[in-house]
Order: sequence, then C-alpha cells, then structure tokens
Amino acid sequence: MRRLAATLVSLGFAAAALALPASAADEIPHFPLKDPPRLIWSFAGPFGTWNKAQLQRGLQVYTEVCSNCHSMNLVSFRNLSALGYSEAQVAGFAADHQVQDGPNDQGEMFKRPGKPNDYFPAPFANEEAAAYANGGAAPPDFSTIAKARAVESGFPGFIFDVFRMYTTQGPDYVHALLTGYGQKPPKGVAVPSGTYYNPYFHSAVSLKMPPPLSDGLVKYTDGTPETVDQYARDVAAFQMWAAEPHMMERKRTGFVVIIFLIIFTSLIYLTKKAVYSRIEH
Repeated sequence: MRRLAATLVSLGFAAAALALPASAADEIPHFPLKDPPRLIWSFAGPFGTWNKAQLQRGLQVYTEVCSNCHSMNLVSFRNLSALGYSEAQVAGFAADHQVQDGPNDQGEMFKRPGKPNDYFPAPFANEEAAAYANGGAAPPDFSTIAKARAVESGFPGFIFDVFRMYTTQGPDYVHALLTGYGQKPPKGVAVPSGTYYNPYFHSAVSLKMPPPLSDGLVKYTDGTPETVDQYARDVAAFQMWAAEPHMMERKRTGFVVIIFLIIFTSLIYLTKKAVYSRIEH
C-alpha cells in the first residue's frame, strides 16, 4: 500500500515537499523513492555477533560528527564497556564530556565532568532550543533510531523477509540515507530551494539536513578506509547496538529455548510411543 506523502521530520531536519508535474497530479508519491540497498552486517541472522571494532569506529563518528546535533539520551557511558573498552577508558571518555547537574547549595544548575553512570549529554538545552537551531525541527534522538527508521517491505515482500530472517532494515536505511546525497532528481521532480535531494528519505523527496559526512572527515587509527560509505556503515552499526544492546543475549537465549523445545518434543513423542505401544487398538 502506498503511503501518503507528508512533511515529516527525520534525522533532525524538516522534510521538503515533493513537487510533481501536472500530468502526475493525481499520483500519490511513494517514499522512499528508492528502496535502501540490503547490506551484509556482522550482527545479522540468528548467529550474528557485534563487530566491536566497527562499533568503536561508529562511536567515533557519532562523537565527532553526529553529536553536534543529535542526542543519545538512553545510552549511558558505562554501556560502552560492551564495545570492548576498559573501566578506565570508559571513565576517561565520560570525563571528556560536560554534563549538567544540580541544583547546588545556591539552587543553581552547574556543569561537571561526566561519570560512567551518566548518560550522553544532549547538544541542546531542550527540544525548543534544538528546533530553533535546526530550521524549526528538533533533531531526533539517536538511541533507538536504527529501529524506528526501518523501511517496510510491504506485501508480499515482508513474508519473504520473515523466512530470510531479515531484521536489519534500520541500519540499511541509515546507511542509504547518509550515502544517498548528490544524486540527480528524476525528471519532473522539483527540489525546493535550501533542501537536499535524497531518494532514500522515507518521508519526502528532499530534506534540509545537508550531507553530514565527507571522505577523510573522521580519522581512523586502525587503517580502515576513511570514506563516506565506511563512515555510514560504522555509525549505522553503532546505532543498531544503541537501539538493541542486548541483541546477542537475546539470540543466545532463543537458541537455547529452541534446542530445549526440540529435545522436549522428542521426549514427549518417545514417551507417547512407549505408553501406547502396550495398548491394543
């Protein structure tokens, strides 16, 4: 089913309206204009695992680029130990951030270095300030965006996705959006001034957020290519971890439950045969 076009907010900036030619006035546009490419992720599938090196790079991209506009209010510094950091490294990372605390004895709020049990500080004091600084729309929080921005496959695609255990719609969308800038709009599509065409944006034909990434913007120390594509992959994986940090535990628990059910079903079947084999039919 085609979704009705609307001017919504995604990744922190207002969407731009889609202008259609007169011949297509009766057509209902379907967004995104292009489906996000499906990538291969280390955490995909029932036996997938986190690539901690990639998550650390994604944290670096978020810290140096995305955190200037986007908050991560549901993630605390101590959670970063799951990325392979030691307690000292987590404490040092937290201390590099200034968090608001208080009130003090004078009843005033104050800033202090972060502690491991603090949450990532937001870049703006409140939602109104964030909206005012970003064209009238507050940038969304990144804590669960990898789950909230998943693009639906529609019918009958979602049926095949169930059998293929496709659960990475969110990271695929984030990667596609971050790498989808710079393409030429299709014929007959007008892009409003001051906006950026992106065929993977799930709410409209363009958005006000300028391209946030460029080659060489973030310096990696492990020799990983410093490209827009790599940055997008790393930050998308990090966002998926932030949205579902206990994914690996859930998968392990699910695997154990399935094995238990198989063994339990087999025992029930053998018990039934043993009992009813002595009864005449």
